[in-house]
Amino acid sequence: MHVTRTGALPVPGATLHYEVRGTGPLLLVSQSGEGDANRSDAMVDHLVDAYTVVTYDRRGLSRSVLDDPARGATLDEHVDDVHRLLAHLTDEPALMLGCSMGAVIGLRLAQRHPERLSVLVAHEPAIPGMLPEAEKLRARRELDEMREVFRHEGWIAGVRRIAEILGIDPARQEVEPGSRMAPLDASREANFTFFVAHDALTMSRAELGPDEIGALKRGPVRVVPAAGRTTPRQMFDYRCAEELAAGLGVAPIHFPGGHNGNLTHPKGFAELLRTLC
Repeated sequence: MHVTRTGALPVPGATLHYEVRGTGPLLLVSQSGEGDANRSDAMVDHLVDAYTVVTYDRRGLSRSVLDDPARGATLDEHVDDVHRLLAHLTDEPALMLGCSMGAVIGLRLAQRHPERLSVLVAHEPAIPGMLPEAEKLRARRELDEMREVFRHEGWIAGVRRIAEILGIDPARQEVEPGSRMAPLDASREANFTFFVAHDALTMSRAELGPDEIGALKRGPVRVVPAAGRTTPRQMFDYRCAEELAAGLGVAPIHFPGGHNGNLTHPKGFAELLRTLC
């Protein structure tokens, strides 16, 4: 049994909650959507024998408290938070798994602070600004519509619309034995509300053009573009992984499950991740 060590790191405008488990090279997991430090616990269970796994609550979620909650958070602040967290925990370049929003943060970190990372596995980075113009505009329109559904029909309707946009069908998705899926109950409302009000908009307006992807290709961080095996190929999250892979001149790695494969297939996801890190 690996003990979970928790910490609180003061950063400009917030205090970050983080958790550390296991032994070995440091692997930071940055979660998707409203996911906090505990989102991928079942997957982390399959990694702690080989890695020191760090998870955290993004500022504004769960136990990471904002000095001014009404102001929200910017992408640059999220990136600076990870930079400061890694600097606090290690002097060596770290491994990183970024899922969706977490991959958006990881890619910007690899641009701004490449000394902090050795490997970034970017699983379905949700950056419409990476796509050709027509696809980019369509993805941004869908995300804006999702925010309207959330505002006018309630948070559960909004969450269901998020799932549709990302190609997640809860009624049909396969779930690996040992997965621990969080119920869609009131305990998740506050995080979803913050994500939709602030981070989803930040994510949808992010840009990562061919020149920037080319710079990543030439840089010191080994960026591994990844996607879910069951994510429909026409969905914008899968297309983002494809565009990143094309810009890097490699094929995307396909993980078990769909956009949330780290939750539905924790063992299989961890096993493949181990071969990449």
